[in-house]
Amino acid sequence: MSRIASAPWLSVIIPSYCGERWIDASMNSIAAEAAQGVEVLLIDGSPTAATRDIARRYADRVSLRVFERCDFTSWHTKTNFGIETAESTHICWLGVDDVWLPGRAAAVRSWIDAAPEAPLHLAPSAIIDQGGRRLGVWRCPLAADRELPSALVMERLLVQNFVAAPAPVFRRDAWLDCGGLDENLWYTADWDMWLKLAALGPVYYHDQVTIGFRIHGGSLTVTGSRDAQDFAQQMRTVLNRHLGKIGGRAQDIEPAARASIAVNAALASASAGDHSGLLRAAAQVLRLGPAGIRRYVRDSRIMDRVAPRMRAKLAGAF
Repeated sequence: MSRIASAPWLSVIIPSYCGERWIDASMNSIAAEAAQGVEVLLIDGSPTAATRDIARRYADRVSLRVFERCDFTSWHTKTNFGIETAESTHICWLGVDDVWLPGRAAAVRSWIDAAPEAPLHLAPSAIIDQGGRRLGVWRCPLAADRELPSALVMERLLVQNFVAAPAPVFRRDAWLDCGGLDENLWYTADWDMWLKLAALGPVYYHDQVTIGFRIHGGSLTVTGSRDAQDFAQQMRTVLNRHLGKIGGRAQDIEPAARASIAVNAALASASAGDHSGLLRAAAQVLRLGPAGIRRYVRDSRIMDRVAPRMRAKLAGAF
């Protein structure tokens, strides 16, 4: 336990498994903010103490609680446990390989102070490579710094999960009311959760880049997406679960959402060496027509997501 004992206004949940390569950068980025009232919960299921030992070096600079939970085998279980255990009203989580950028704590505090009852605050992220070099910015297709109705956010979010998991801030009670992460969704549980929180509304989007979302060859996005059929089914499950919640707008949104799933699955297969689905996916997008293509391009953030990964591949970072 850290010697810093201020009452927390924000809890940062870090689920970890063998994160010793990254945890020093993650913890240092939080410590650099020197923010009173921010608690960090590291829930680590590693077979050795390496990650936990590195994190504990920051116990004199960060309000830190470390949990050794080798019985938790998924990031979902660790995250759900961390949020249930957290002491603050507002939560964010941080991948063990991701980092805070300068100004993160002050920005988050201003978001909460301006709209403390909002269940969900969204924000963009910088995409960084394994060395921390910035490759691009992943933004949300939303108007910034205003109250956004649930229906609008859900419509756009159903086309594509445009949220990097470390960026949002949410109310702990809203998360718990939604039932936490669905552990059957190994890849899309965060997307499912953003939709559940957005349904509670209103949502705020803040166009401040305060997170570095790291992409590398060992990330879940890369390793998990190698089974393209299961990858696509994960996305279809979330779409089918939430599409009916937007009423009559579903018929307008569904074609773009299905095309987005096809493109994501094709890109995942191509990343693993199978390029056969790319033309079919492109044809499905073209069949959307001008209005549908505009919706797909706007809401999928396709260039925000793909261009940084191409840069990383060209640089040999994957």
